[in-house]
Amino acid sequence: MSDETVAVQPTDDGMKEFEALLSSVRAAQRKFATYTQEQVDAIFKAAAIAADRARIPLAKQAVAETGMGVVEDKIIKNHYAAEYIYNAFKHTQTCGVIETDASAGYQRVAEPIGLIGAVIPTTNPTSTAIFKTLIALKTRNGIVISPHPRAKESTIAAAKVVLEAAVAAGAPEGIIGWIDQPSLPKTNLLMKESDIILATGGPGMVKAAYSSGKPALGVGAGNTPAIIDDSADLPLAVASIIHSKTFDNGMICASEQSTIVLDGVYDRVKQLFADSGCYFLNEEELEKTRKTILVNGALNARIVGQKPVTIAKLAGFDVPEDTKILIGEVESVELSEEFAHEKLSPVLAMYRAKDFEDALRKAERLVADGGFGHTSSLYADELNEGEKIAQFRARMKTCRILVNTPSSQGGIGDLYNFRLAPSLTLGCGTWGGNSVSENVGVKHLVNIKTVAIRRENMLWFRAPEKVYQKKGCLPVALRELGEELGKKKAFIVTDSFLYANGYTKPIEKSLEEQGIMFTTFSNVAPDPTLACAKEGAKLMAGFKPDVIIAIGGGSAMDAAKIMWVLYEHPDCDFQDMAMRFMDIRKRVYKFPHMGDKAYFICVPTSAGTGSEVTPFAVITDEQTGVKYPLADYELMPDMAIVDADMQMMAPPGLTSASGIDAVSHALEAYASMMATDYTDGLAIRALQTIFEYLPQCYEAAVAKKAAPKAREKMANAATMAGMAFANAFLGVMHSMAHKLGAFHHIPHGIANALMMEEVLRFNAVKVPRKMGTFPQYDHPHTLERYCEIAAALGIDGKDQDDQFENLIKAIRELQAKIGIKPTIHDYVPDEADFLARLDAMVEQAFDDQCTGANPRYPLMREIKQMYLNAYYGKRERV
Repeated sequence: MSDETVAVQPTDDGMKEFEALLSSVRAAQRKFATYTQEQVDAIFKAAAIAADRARIPLAKQAVAETGMGVVEDKIIKNHYAAEYIYNAFKHTQTCGVIETDASAGYQRVAEPIGLIGAVIPTTNPTSTAIFKTLIALKTRNGIVISPHPRAKESTIAAAKVVLEAAVAAGAPEGIIGWIDQPSLPKTNLLMKESDIILATGGPGMVKAAYSSGKPALGVGAGNTPAIIDDSADLPLAVASIIHSKTFDNGMICASEQSTIVLDGVYDRVKQLFADSGCYFLNEEELEKTRKTILVNGALNARIVGQKPVTIAKLAGFDVPEDTKILIGEVESVELSEEFAHEKLSPVLAMYRAKDFEDALRKAERLVADGGFGHTSSLYADELNEGEKIAQFRARMKTCRILVNTPSSQGGIGDLYNFRLAPSLTLGCGTWGGNSVSENVGVKHLVNIKTVAIRRENMLWFRAPEKVYQKKGCLPVALRELGEELGKKKAFIVTDSFLYANGYTKPIEKSLEEQGIMFTTFSNVAPDPTLACAKEGAKLMAGFKPDVIIAIGGGSAMDAAKIMWVLYEHPDCDFQDMAMRFMDIRKRVYKFPHMGDKAYFICVPTSAGTGSEVTPFAVITDEQTGVKYPLADYELMPDMAIVDADMQMMAPPGLTSASGIDAVSHALEAYASMMATDYTDGLAIRALQTIFEYLPQCYEAAVAKKAAPKAREKMANAATMAGMAFANAFLGVMHSMAHKLGAFHHIPHGIANALMMEEVLRFNAVKVPRKMGTFPQYDHPHTLERYCEIAAALGIDGKDQDDQFENLIKAIRELQAKIGIKPTIHDYVPDEADFLARLDAMVEQAFDDQCTGANPRYPLMREIKQMYLNAYYGKRERV
């Protein structure tokens, strides 16, 4: 990875203090070396959690200090450095005897190395610091960081976060240190005094590390070529390269620097790039850009991590503001061609190859021009072109050979191939002058080639063990408690309105008939708080129920889920439960096992939330006002009883808000990157049912009449939509609705309705700025998905765009029929208050758990514009 070396400073002030620091870290490490695996693992986990929580402020600080990259992408890098590294190594034994073969008399014993000297680059100042400090803690080593002068504040801030959490968890004071004022003498002393050096930075710095006389784990420069074969899935290939090359404005050292396209598909690939927002340079612009890429034969630091529009202005011409990549069509692969170099920016070279052999020759030469040992990429038909993949594998002198994979995200591992180890230090083997040939993690002695072919991960469908549904089914279903399950004590959770109006009476009657003792907690309010959940859990602890029955809308069911957790596991930390994750199976915090003390039943009284069949709960921190969506399959109810008799006389406002909430669930589940055939069927059927029967329910509610058939249909539709999003998850519509509700006390269903059109338009853009990251989501296609919904609802059009507009029109008409006003301003008339809270809402919505499954990855400024559009009722394109 190219990066500037630490600048020579004329003074050695502070050398004595730095020598004292090195001695102090060594003393701390000697103590740390005596720790047990259990102690180390607790420290490692605490540090990962702390780094994960600090991902946003650290990302902001890094961009503000360096002037490079994209805040949202650096957030992901920080998140990855904490979550994926923790997940990869949490079960790895690093203390004492780690492997034993008694029959062979064989043991492996792990001992710490001692003091690690870590050089951190300006391109990834916080994520690299998180990565290196975490693996140092996992291996009982002390570590001293040498930050880049232009990134020292953010690098040190990241190190402080990890250190403070580690010490709080029991690590020795001072186990992590850093150079406050970087200088060449201090860095040289660090290399001299360290037992091993982790070097990430420019070639000069890495070479200095290897020349220090101490063992060093370093990385080489990347100059990744990506061949697009004529057998490739072209939309996938182009979308993947754009997804990779635009990530953090191209600063990942594994990102594609050149693409080599076979002649037969060259024009089609060029058109796909152009249609996706990439800009092809004309001859004059090409020459100007050549002069801008290199300065005095070296990479121009002014272009690193900058936007295409900024780079173009530096070169002396203008491109559209939303340009994704500057592409130069060139012929030479020699060093004399500036486009043949590593560029660390959204600038890409594009070559035409007459055949596959010609493409291989060009790729070999590009690798030799500064990319030996790093990464190479191929897009080809995996099933039918195995010979080409084999040729590519044999010819490329790189340690990461990626197939059908965006190289930035693919090279760092565990995102698009799940055997490639996650790391932010990518060894290049002897080809790149490195001591390791793998993604750095533990100890590497030999060069190893790793072929990482893109894979789609396992998906799932999970639901409660039992779902009973039919008007009047409640008393029949409840008989199981005594007859089959042998339950003795029941705790009912509801709200004061339902309790006062007799909604708990049928349940109480059934429990009395079966001789089951019961008590009722009816203090749940809309937008239930953590304090409410703790109050209920305290009563549960005294009553000791073996069954919990939640009756009500989403608020009662969500509150009951949190009470259930606190009852069964009173020592659980709410902040841990609310922690964001990128992959539910890789989260740092593992939810405790539920159901050991109590069986959990949900009885919905409104048709909308779906909480009776989902692993989600939304709870509000009354101290901060932040609304947290919690997600874990341990929160899945054991039984759901969907009896329309409990929903028959819901008032108009509740009917409207809950019904449109079910619409939002089905829409987002169908558009989700994690949608499957199983969830699609439920989502479509739910929408068909809602569009037919919700207006009938609303009209009956206004007239204060019963509508038995319509109510039962809506009850079933809401539960089906709940099952769909319980497995496919939701999207940015819900992220924004959660915060709109929390900040302005708008009912959740109404908040979703207010954001619905904006989010559908946002997701339906054919060429989004950024697409979501999930293996099965290979290229943007959400417009087609929305058109499938329209067709299922009997909505057509002369083309996809027209059909989509007709779907939007149908949604507007549905909302109008059920009394929902069109803009946020209708519900929040205080414009000044809305604008004052807007930035906080935007950041929290971006970091909401639901955002991760959205098919279009939203930038914060895009979320802000959607809020503004929805507030004023305007339609400014996002």
